[in-house]
Amino acid sequence: MVELFLMGGPVYMGILTLLLAGMVAWMLLAYSKYKNISHDKMVQELAMGKSIGLFAMVLGILFQLIGFYEAFSRLEEVGQAAPNILYGGIKISMITTIYGVIIYLTSWILWFMFSIRKTTSV
Repeated sequence: MVELFLMGGPVYMGILTLLLAGMVAWMLLAYSKYKNISHDKMVQELAMGKSIGLFAMVLGILFQLIGFYEAFSRLEEVGQAAPNILYGGIKISMITTIYGVIIYLTSWILWFMFSIRKTTSV
C-alpha cells in the first residue's frame, strides 16, 4: 500500500488522504451530534460528508489528468517511447483516480449506514 501511495505521488495522495480523514471525521461527528436529536438534520449534515467524498473523487480525476499531461510532455521531449513505458505511465496515473473513487464510495457507504438508523425525537 505504501508503494502505491508513493507511486501515485505523495502530494496528491496526501491531499486525498486528508480528504478521506476529514470526510470520516465529519460523518462521525454529524452522526454523534444529531443521532438523538433530529434524523433530518443528521441526514443533511451527513450529505456534506458525501460532498467531501465527491470532491475527493473529482480531485483524483484532476490529479490523473495532471499526471497524463506530465507524462505526455516528457514523451514529447523524448520523441518515441516503448509502449510498455507509456502503459506503465497510464497505469500509475490511474492510482489517484482509483483512490478518489474509493473515498467517494466510502462516503456513500457511511452516509447510507448512518442515515438508515432511526433516531428518537426529543
